[in-house]
Amino acid sequence: MFLRKRCRYGSRKLQFLLLLLMLGFLLLMVTMLNPPPRDLNKEGTSQPVKFTLREGYQLDFAETQEMLETQEERQQYYPMEGLSPFISLREDELLVAIVAPTIKRNHSRTRKGYRMVKQHKDPESLPLQDGDWDDGGEQLLGLEIHGFNEALSEQISLRRELPEVRHPLCLQQEHGPNLPTASVIICFHDEAWSTLLRTVHSVKDTAPQASLKEIILVDDLSQRGHLKSALSEYISKLDGVKLIRSNKRLGVIQGRMLGAARATGDVLIFMDSHCECHKGWLEPLLARLASDRNRIISPIIDVIDWKTFQYYHSVDLRRGVFDWKLDFHWESLPEHEEKVRQSPISPIRSPVVPGGVVAMDRHYFRNIGAYDSDMTLWGAENLELSIRAWLCGGSVEILPCSRVGHVYRNHIPPAFPYEEVMMRNKIRIAETWLGSFRENFYKHNTLASLISKVEKPDCNESLQLQKRLGCRDFHWFISNVYPELHLPKDRPKFSGKLHNTGIGFCADYRSRGGVSEGPVELSPCTDATNQDFEYSSMKEIRSGSAPQLCFGIRHDKVIFQNCTEAAENSQQHWDVQESGMIIHILSGKCMEAVQSEPEANLFLRPCNKSANQLWQFECSHVLDER
Repeated sequence: MFLRKRCRYGSRKLQFLLLLLMLGFLLLMVTMLNPPPRDLNKEGTSQPVKFTLREGYQLDFAETQEMLETQEERQQYYPMEGLSPFISLREDELLVAIVAPTIKRNHSRTRKGYRMVKQHKDPESLPLQDGDWDDGGEQLLGLEIHGFNEALSEQISLRRELPEVRHPLCLQQEHGPNLPTASVIICFHDEAWSTLLRTVHSVKDTAPQASLKEIILVDDLSQRGHLKSALSEYISKLDGVKLIRSNKRLGVIQGRMLGAARATGDVLIFMDSHCECHKGWLEPLLARLASDRNRIISPIIDVIDWKTFQYYHSVDLRRGVFDWKLDFHWESLPEHEEKVRQSPISPIRSPVVPGGVVAMDRHYFRNIGAYDSDMTLWGAENLELSIRAWLCGGSVEILPCSRVGHVYRNHIPPAFPYEEVMMRNKIRIAETWLGSFRENFYKHNTLASLISKVEKPDCNESLQLQKRLGCRDFHWFISNVYPELHLPKDRPKFSGKLHNTGIGFCADYRSRGGVSEGPVELSPCTDATNQDFEYSSMKEIRSGSAPQLCFGIRHDKVIFQNCTEAAENSQQHWDVQESGMIIHILSGKCMEAVQSEPEANLFLRPCNKSANQLWQFECSHVLDER
């Protein structure tokens, strides 16, 4: 009332002063709520450093990212030739690669670089807040989300030491002081806190400080709350560990390429986010690459059990191979490879490396074209890179003196699209590198055949890369690298998941750390390749993920055995009938699923047509000629 009376009866001068006072107060409030943006170029940590490339190498990483739509006033651009010194980013800062148009004289060019995006904290743009991941307790943790026992992993120290399992000769090796430096790149999406940080600490605790240039974490748009501010704060306290966050889902392939574009070490080591390194794992890799930079190498990958997190080291030396489905699996060294090795710790020539841990010279990686940027999310990128290396003048090896444990998931988490994504990546490999042999791939893979008839991938850039590098054809690969990849004689009659009607589970192959023989287990059906089986025209039931293993018999129990390929009177011959029964030809008995806690196995029993003796190849088909 007082103000209204003064406005009505007071002097006009006083009214004017009050109006100015109110306007000044409003301007002050606006300034406080919207401070002017910082000029990052004036800060000491953001001054550009000189970055030069060797002649003959290409830097194409930015092409794998799409330009993101953001407000111009919140952008800072850093050209690829003058990147700012790297600092770990907070949860509200994102780093993305861009292709920006520039105009020079009378023609335009594209400039590749990075964009630093400072996001405003919009509640709708952050699906989870820091406290959300803990709501409901166990329902957000564990097997369903990650494919391994996260609850148990949380109880294990983040800095445990693996037992010494290396060959004694490995302990006698001495590596010089002038080893190359390494950048370890770990891409993750919604990884469990314990396995991610155990991977980071394992790398830091086992690598010589002089050789480990940096660890680069690439957050591939994680949604879980503990991977936001809590992770940023934790990583900020670790020397030599850097964090990149992407504001769009990239997948493992392009996430690794984004990390590689920021790496400064001589050697790039791509590592999954659920690994543990053995003492002395890094030095053999660096020493081997120092002697020949045109190599792609991998350590021995040991098994960390998904249920118990117990470490199992591989007893027998194995190499990475693939079949005509382009599925990766392990196999024992053939005799001709054993003969050329000079000692038990000599490098193993391998047709392909596993994808979990891969090392190569940084400039070599760029020169051969890096990962195929048109492959999506994840899957089969290790096959493509390995085949390309062999065909284009390089080599692929596994080093027995370097060992890293890897958690092999029980199943593929729902957050990772699997079958169709991987199939499209395999089609790119077939169309780019297999040449006329690609027909063998399509004959063994009906889904790939159907997809390829509808749409063909654009492989022009990869084919141009072949010409630029002077690559050989796939016939050379079969003749000189992997002669065991026989042309198929026994085309599969049926393939798919071997489903039991009575129990409702599927037959399952589990790798046992170098031991080939073992029982055929039954477990809930998943999309994993370890549940794929083939019934061939040779009357064998082969594992799709380990095609050297067939269903055999020991004391009426169905087990995996090395395939004998015997013409007749074989314990490995079966008759798959239209009724659903699978009859062991030599004994005349039927294969039956027997449930006994805590597992279910397969046995031979007299045929009685019970539900436990009825089987079906799910998604089965007779594979016709394409």
